[in-house]
Amino acid sequence: MHRRRRTALTLSASAALLVGAPFLTACGSQAHPGAAALVGGDRIEVSTVQGQVAAVREAQRQSRDVDQLIDKSGQLGRAKLHGLIFDRVLDRAARDAGVTVDRSEVQEMRKAAVAQSGGEERLQAAMLQQSWVAPDQIDAVLREQVQLSKLAEALGADLRQPEGQKIVGDALSKASKALKVDVNPRYGTWNDQQTQLADYKAPWISQVTKPAGALPESGA
Repeated sequence: MHRRRRTALTLSASAALLVGAPFLTACGSQAHPGAAALVGGDRIEVSTVQGQVAAVREAQRQSRDVDQLIDKSGQLGRAKLHGLIFDRVLDRAARDAGVTVDRSEVQEMRKAAVAQSGGEERLQAAMLQQSWVAPDQIDAVLREQVQLSKLAEALGADLRQPEGQKIVGDALSKASKALKVDVNPRYGTWNDQQTQLADYKAPWISQVTKPAGALPESGA
């Protein structure tokens, strides 16, 4: 439990992407209209990505730093799609390892994150600024962190060490390959080995190994 609390302020695996892309109406070919990606045969709809983007934009517009926040999140659509795909890959890897996460664990991490950030409003502001996460998306991000920590524990991996990071990375890669991720080419391509969109450094390792209170760099 102590290890989970150490990661309470680690932020979303979809913090930033290097290349922007417009929203589209096809996935791969024209065989899957309206899908931004297919993961394990399940569709991630363009409308789902758009909904996540809209929630972040609305939260940004309510901030006094609205112009700066929007300017630094120009790749928000691809960032959100990356996160949606990564969540499904992580779910598969966790299931393969017999790992489950219940709501009480997420609530415990939320309480720790609020305490360590100095209050709910400061937590929300940090998540929005650093990782482009709207208030109603925070629990999903924290669930991901609990899940990663428990996956590492189940695999006997220490995420503070390169060897442990490789063990977890290999499990995620295996899960990604099994899901046969198919991304709309306008968003980019998915790299199974690195479990990320091409030309994007997946942040999951740096996030779960940061001490509590250390916020990742924003944007690129």
